[in-house]
Amino acid sequence: MKPLPTPQQLRYLDALAEHRHFGRAASACAVSQSTLSAGILALERLLDADLLDRQAGRHVVFTRLGEELVTHARAALLALAAVADAAEAARAPMSGTLRMGVIPTVGPFLLPRLMPLLRARFPRLRLYLREDNTDRLLAGLDAGRLDLLLLALPCACGAASVASVLRDEFFVALPPGHPLAALEAIPATALETEPLLLLEEGHCLRDQVLAACGRLREHTDAFAATSLHTLVQMVAGRLGITLLPRIAIEAGITAGTDIVLRPLEGAGGWRSIALAWRAQATRQAEFRALAQTFAEAAAGSLRAG
Repeated sequence: MKPLPTPQQLRYLDALAEHRHFGRAASACAVSQSTLSAGILALERLLDADLLDRQAGRHVVFTRLGEELVTHARAALLALAAVADAAEAARAPMSGTLRMGVIPTVGPFLLPRLMPLLRARFPRLRLYLREDNTDRLLAGLDAGRLDLLLLALPCACGAASVASVLRDEFFVALPPGHPLAALEAIPATALETEPLLLLEEGHCLRDQVLAACGRLREHTDAFAATSLHTLVQMVAGRLGITLLPRIAIEAGITAGTDIVLRPLEGAGGWRSIALAWRAQATRQAEFRALAQTFAEAAAGSLRAG
């Protein structure tokens, strides 16, 4: 029988490809650097192939074959995890560990309302959270480091399965005394010439706000914020206007300011909060049940707010 790589060797290869550094990869695998190096060397001997370009000095550079085998290694690790997940799901549905990624314009405002219900309804489920931007979370999902994502649509979700949780409307945030504050609702066309404050590049909400306002990147203001809280302070400082999602407003993000909020009129004046998971995930039935729970909790919470 042909000798096969061990799961541990594949984990070492995957970690080294992710971190491109032996020390950080070893830490991620909870082993010493010498152990990880020996594991990679043993894998190369087993395959009788060079996976790393050792002429590259201190930098970790994979050979062409090495890069190809990283893809196969990740697929193999996902398949092995699916075996354990399927057994666990059959033995005890809605239990065990679930690694969920969440974007920063959703997590702080929605999760405090959802977590109590999740703990009450699924007490055996251990939910670990990671906050990051959409692109990095999707990469983590593809690589098997995350099981589930809570994000905002539209986004380039690739082949991931998606279930909508909540429609999240945009509101225009204005400094007090702004001429548009006299309107009960503000059409998107009225924002075409206004100084629009945005999140920095990498946040999907930036692109969604631009699309809602019909704006082009080159016509936007030079200011960029790292968070919605910073945007609120910039509006309060009369540096411009912005759009805020309803869930952030309901969570009190403008409390203590004199910012004026008005609904945004027009097509595309909202985003969809959704759960996403790998299309071939073995726990798809559980993820759909979670999506329904999230939808119920979010809708009830926002009605109360």
